[in-house]
Amino acid sequence: MRPFRERNPAVTGAVGLVVLAAVLLTAFRLDDLTALGDRTYRAAFRDASGLAVGNEVRVAGVRVGEVTGVGLARGATGPYVRVRFRIDDDAVRLGEQTGATIRIKTVLGQKYLALAPAGPGRLPEDAEIPLDRTASPFDVMSAVTGLAETLDEIDEAQLATAFRTLTETFADTPGSVRSSLDGLARLSRTVADRDAQLRELLARARNVTEVLADRDEEFRRLVADGSALLAEVSRRRDAIHELLVGTRDLAAQLSGLVADNRTTLEPTLRQLREVVAVLQRNKDELEQTLRTVGPFLEAFTNVLGNGRWFDSYLRGLLQPYVPTTGGR
Repeated sequence: MRPFRERNPAVTGAVGLVVLAAVLLTAFRLDDLTALGDRTYRAAFRDASGLAVGNEVRVAGVRVGEVTGVGLARGATGPYVRVRFRIDDDAVRLGEQTGATIRIKTVLGQKYLALAPAGPGRLPEDAEIPLDRTASPFDVMSAVTGLAETLDEIDEAQLATAFRTLTETFADTPGSVRSSLDGLARLSRTVADRDAQLRELLARARNVTEVLADRDEEFRRLVADGSALLAEVSRRRDAIHELLVGTRDLAAQLSGLVADNRTTLEPTLRQLREVVAVLQRNKDELEQTLRTVGPFLEAFTNVLGNGRWFDSYLRGLLQPYVPTTGGR
């Protein structure tokens, strides 16, 4: 085998680039490679209801796959929404009468596809669940947003004029009809008078929904953490109950102990209060005594600290010797 320095550099560089491109392509298409063994199916819906690619597919609340495509299709009865999804759990068995439902995952409107396995046999791969076995939820956020946009386009003046015209037209009708139309006219005038407040209210509601949508992940984590806390409290319910019962029993026993020994404790506490009063009155003398005892104890410890004898010395017992000089 020839060493690399003896080979053609152009060929070596080209092979290296091909290998590098293959590695990069494999890295970017890794999800597709891992999904080769998954099963794919379809489901027909009257309304997609906000379902998007990447949303979860669940069976009995457990994630078993994800949505891979959402698009329009045309059938014998007209257009409908075709949802493609894959199942990556081999343990999931879908019968021939399996149904599908689009459900709301969070309060902010995120959706997921819920499957209800039913029927004998096994649903063939790439089979489509028909419209009579699928259902879509009602999206409250979309309805509120649509209401805000609809109210923004209402001409309040023309609406009030229309109701007033109807009232004048039905002027000769029975009193109950006129009363109803008068009520409608007053309602239209009220809507027209409160137009600015309604617009502001709907605008703020739209802002709130946008903020909640932007914080969907944090809100979902908060709900999950709260659920975990409640689950932990539920698991330790017996321990918390025993702790509370024990605390109550301890308080009852302490109350009984005090009640049984009241005649003995009361004189003791009275004498203790008198002793504390005496110490409080002589606080200055006690502080002076403690300051004086300190140096005494230090000197006494030095005397007796070397053994079973007194270690001390006498100073000035003998007259010091002073030598004399001659002639003096």
